[in-house]
Amino acid sequence: MGNLSILDNTKSQTKIPVTVLSGYLGAGKTTIMNHVLNNRDGLKVAVIVNDLSEVNIDADLIQGGGGLSRTDEKLIEMSNGCICCTLREDLLREVEKLAMEKRFDYILIESTGVSEPVPVAQTFTYLDEEQGIDLSRLCNLDCMVTVVDAYSFWHDYSSGESLLERSQAASEDDTRSVVDLLIDQIEFCDVLILNKCDLVAEEDLEELEGVLRALQPRAKLIRTTNGRIDPKEILHTSLFDFEEASRSAGWIKEMEAPAHTPETEEYGISSFVYERVRPFHPQRLMEWMENWPEEVVRAKGIVWLATRDTMAQNLSQAGPSIQFGPAGYWVAALPLAERAVILQEEKELADKWDDVYGDRTNKLVFIGIELDTKKLIRSLDDCLLSDAELALDWSKLEDDFPSAG
Repeated sequence: MGNLSILDNTKSQTKIPVTVLSGYLGAGKTTIMNHVLNNRDGLKVAVIVNDLSEVNIDADLIQGGGGLSRTDEKLIEMSNGCICCTLREDLLREVEKLAMEKRFDYILIESTGVSEPVPVAQTFTYLDEEQGIDLSRLCNLDCMVTVVDAYSFWHDYSSGESLLERSQAASEDDTRSVVDLLIDQIEFCDVLILNKCDLVAEEDLEELEGVLRALQPRAKLIRTTNGRIDPKEILHTSLFDFEEASRSAGWIKEMEAPAHTPETEEYGISSFVYERVRPFHPQRLMEWMENWPEEVVRAKGIVWLATRDTMAQNLSQAGPSIQFGPAGYWVAALPLAERAVILQEEKELADKWDDVYGDRTNKLVFIGIELDTKKLIRSLDDCLLSDAELALDWSKLEDDFPSAG
């Protein structure tokens, strides 16, 4: 009866459901895909496998895995590019064709290991005006899945390598670091599959799970070995919601949460928000960042540099990757008329408005393992302008940060 109910449900749907598997190279996406295809309760499935190289090895492995019927089902290989960028138009057209055939119950997509999930999700969520294709009329993006390699995660996280250095970049212009890609994949998903758990000690697994939950508190976290997962965990889940997924990262949840006293959580993983209405001295902050605390796994937020009084700066850290640059104008730096309109529309901003500095503030989220929160806060406070420095001309302070705004 269980098999019949799944099939009946799919036939009553007007839109074909789609599940997308993301995850860094070697995490086990293909193994999971083959396991699902061999245990899918009779669903007629179309599979799209994306590979950066000219030879689509993963597609060969799936075709040879015995999970697809060569007569009733379809395997589409998308090679020599990435569906989140260079092959995005191809993905639009292929999915549209599959949906129009009306002979499949489900579409499963395995993205390349260097694919970012957000652009792929956008492909299914919004009208592509250039191509004139609106996949949201034909498909229902059901579940975004990210596969994490429990054995290799910390090695990749701390490697400091770029995708170019590993010869894994989507193009010659792809300057992403390995850790930034890992974090992007983790912070935007509905289900996190922690694979290869048999290769990691229980204590280390529990710590890694704690970190993943801190990075992505919304996603359902599932442990697997050799990719063995119940297909119901990632098929017909109705879990995907673009707005929710876009705001599901742990740092966003922490940033939006009411002020609270930081507490050490299970396995020593904790987080806190650092917020001060006083600018940073650029050189002292630079020195602090050059000696970044190893226990901080993830940091994200807005920085107010004394030398950049009109422009807020964005700080984003994951492992050895630290990005810093302009985030936009402070509302307080805008012309009076424009400022008045914004304050009228955004009550929360108006309520927090400082009589002297307006909306200028430092607000940073820190997530880490065995954080000494009080020590970190003291060290950051030491980077702020002193009372004596507040009275000086801030523009004359030395500023070696890039992209001055």
